[in-house]
Formats: sequence, structure tokens, C-alpha cells
Amino acid sequence: MNAATEIQTYLNFINGRWIGSATGEVEASRNPANTRDIIGYVQKSSLQDVNDAVASAKQAQKAWRNLAGNVRGDYLRRAADLLEKRLDEVAETMTREMGKTLPEAKGETARGVAILRYYAGEGLRSIGDVIPSTDSEALMFTTRVPLGVVGVITPWNFPVAIPLWKIAPALIYGNTVVIKPALETAVTCAKVIECFAEAGLPAGVLNMVTGSGSVVGQGLTDHPDVNAITFTGSNGVGKQIGRAALERGAKYQLEMGGKNPVIVTKDADLDLAVEATISGGLRSTGQKCTATSRVIIEREVYDAFKEKLLQTVKQITVGDGLKPGVWMGPCASENQLNTVLSYIEKGIAEGATLLCGGKRLTGPEYENGYFVEPTVFEDVSADMTIAREEIFGPVLALMKVDDLQQALDLANDAEFGLSASIFTTNIAHMLSFIHEMDAGLVRINAESAGVELQAPFGGMKQSSSHSREQGRAAIEFFTAVKTVFVKA
Repeated sequence: MNAATEIQTYLNFINGRWIGSATGEVEASRNPANTRDIIGYVQKSSLQDVNDAVASAKQAQKAWRNLAGNVRGDYLRRAADLLEKRLDEVAETMTREMGKTLPEAKGETARGVAILRYYAGEGLRSIGDVIPSTDSEALMFTTRVPLGVVGVITPWNFPVAIPLWKIAPALIYGNTVVIKPALETAVTCAKVIECFAEAGLPAGVLNMVTGSGSVVGQGLTDHPDVNAITFTGSNGVGKQIGRAALERGAKYQLEMGGKNPVIVTKDADLDLAVEATISGGLRSTGQKCTATSRVIIEREVYDAFKEKLLQTVKQITVGDGLKPGVWMGPCASENQLNTVLSYIEKGIAEGATLLCGGKRLTGPEYENGYFVEPTVFEDVSADMTIAREEIFGPVLALMKVDDLQQALDLANDAEFGLSASIFTTNIAHMLSFIHEMDAGLVRINAESAGVELQAPFGGMKQSSSHSREQGRAAIEFFTAVKTVFVKA
């Protein structure tokens, strides 16, 4: 890496080497809590950089796929050990670059370590089945083979976990990778890639190119030698990627938006429901695809729930995520702050009642950052913009219903179907929710934002391309099934 100046310039990683972009241009990565703090400079890459990275990955793929699975797993274990040793450094970089609080960043980095170790074990797990043949003198079985070169396009909100839950399975199943991280968190991603480099990963197996989506992301999507694309981000970009990949016959995986509901029934533990609603909706400043957005409450307990919720929300401390005692950090960028504020304005204009928050925070502590108050609306109807579109910010919409069936109908009245939660002590209600809720992840008496690395993750409706990530489910995307018939 180039450390000639006090503020480091982070390079692309291509064919086992850190190299500058062909453009010679860089962009500053700034702290959203204090924009005067520059974390580092990252490459504004060109299509030539993409082509070089893909060519490197293609050349390395045959030797990589021919390694035994346990040998590929050893590289992941070494990378995990290195990431664990650098956990505090990576987490602090994440907080400075993206804004989430340091405890959250440490938890995410630790999760990245666990993801690497989980997939390291995949190198010795089953990849096929023996199938009876109609020919008694033949052996028939299935195996799985890698796709080839995988393009990985990741967002800024989980700059360690999401890249790793795509990179790790791609590598362990024998693919090579070119990753384009979000420009806003490219320094954090570079520090993760450094762990792979230090682990001795063969040249070309993993490559990183930073830059704009219109150049680097589009370049990966359109490249004839990229056999598959895995993407997490907005619906608009995801659909463009899906169309382009389909046009040239590449495999694609899209994880996109959410408008995740929480249902609170009249028999719920209200203290638990309030705690989980706030954690699910407002941690990470609401910048999670699984964040709670709509809170659907039965009429009998609506006022009691609202009072408890507001009491707790008003106690939330907002500030620089590196400071002790801060519960919620800034929005990740000026663009994201403006998006959140515009949705709040739409909520007010369309007739929702603003109960608390709703403003950009001002004053000496906030003047150089992108801070917004945690915000709660009520009197929100199903046709309002804040009830239908993903805000990706700390905004909760309270909605009152008469019974569970009305709650379920309202919860399902959305184009998205990523995650959903219910708080109830009634087993029949739990079963109805499990059966009727149109979401890829449903949780009972737990926040909507909980995702475990060993379990399949993905959405329904407009939330995904209907594939699943994480756990053993990852093998379905990152490999192809090959049926083998052997005649004696």
C-alpha cells in the first residue's frame, strides 16, 4: 500500500498486487460524523482496471478450483485469524467511514471472522449425492462445480459482513472473485482484502477494484468473462444488473430493499416489543435492509405501546459513533441524510402526525456531520409514501389495527418481503404469522433485523431475485450441479 502521505491512499488489488488505477484519480473517503476527517483516498477506477482484474481472476481460476476443498479452507482460516487480530483497527475504520457506533462495528467485524471460519469448514462438507441408476452396472451421482469468475457488488451499510458473506462461499466452492465495494466504505473493504493478501491467497484469486457503479459495477455486469454477479443494494440498480446479466446468460443474485413490519398484538410483552422495535428500527441509524419500518399495533395496547416507545426514543443519544455512550451515529452520507429528510417532509405533507424527531441535528457537536433525530410518526395510512417506500433511515411509522388478521393484511400490503416480526404470547397467533406472512425471514418475539450467518437469508416479492445467501444455501448460487454417469 502507498503510505507516502499522512493520509493513506488505498490502491486496487489486482493479481496479488496493490496498484493504482489507470485513471490516476482518487477520491477522499470522509467521516460522516465529521466531514473534515478524511479516512483515506481510494481509486476512481476505469473500465481498463475492471478488465485487468477480470483477466487476472480468469487466469487464476483453474488452479484455484483444482485445489482440495480443505486447502482452500485453510486460506479462509488464515484470513479469519488475521481479521480477528486486526478487529479493533477494522472496526474503528468502519465507524469513521460509515458512521455506525463502535460497538456495532466491532460486532460486525467479529461476525466477519465467524463467516470466514464457517465457510472454511465447507471445504470438507458434502457436495453431491449418489442416485440409483436404472442400469445395475452403472454408478450415477451428482457433484457441484464452480461457476468461474464471480463479480461481487456490495453496499456501504455492512462493509465487512456483506462482502465476506459473498466472498467466502464464492472462494470455498472454487470460484475466483472481483469485488467492487461501495465507494463510501472502500477503505474498510481494503483492510479486509489486506487480510486475504497477508494470508497468502494465490495471485488473482481475489481482486478488488474501487470506483463508481456506472463504470466499475456496470463493467463487471457486462463483462463476458464474469460468469456470475452477486449484488446487494437498491432495487433500481439491482434490476438493471439482473437484466444485463440475463441478456448475456450470466447467473445473478440480487438482494434489495425491505419495508419490514413489526406486529404487536394485545397479548404481547410490551417492554420486549418496544426494546426490539427500537433496536431493529433505529440501530445503525436505520440503515439496514432488515430494519423495522412499519409498526403495526392492536388498538387495545396502542396507547400503552406508544407511550413506552416515545419515552425510550427520546432518551437515545446521537453523535459520533467513536464516543462512549453514543447509541446512534450519523447517516452515512449527505445524500442519505437528504433522502431521509425528504421522506420525513413527505410524511408530514401527506398527513401523518410527527410524534418526535424529524429534524437535522444542529450545534457544535453536529455541524460537520450528517445527523438526524430518531423520528416517530403516527396516523400513518397504508397509501402514504412513508408506509410504502424504503427510507433507510431512523424513521418509524406507527399503524393501528383492530385485530391480527387486519395486521397481517397490512403487513403484507407492500412490494417488499424481506423480514418481519411479531410480538405475541399466543401460539395460534405465532402460527398464523408464520403461515401468512410473505417474507423470507420471519421472527417471533425478536427484532426484524436479526440475521444469523448459518441460516439462509433472502427475501420475497421485490426484495430479491428469490435466491438465498449465507449458510449452506450459498452453495446453490455459487456452484452448478453436474450429474455423472459411470458405466463399468
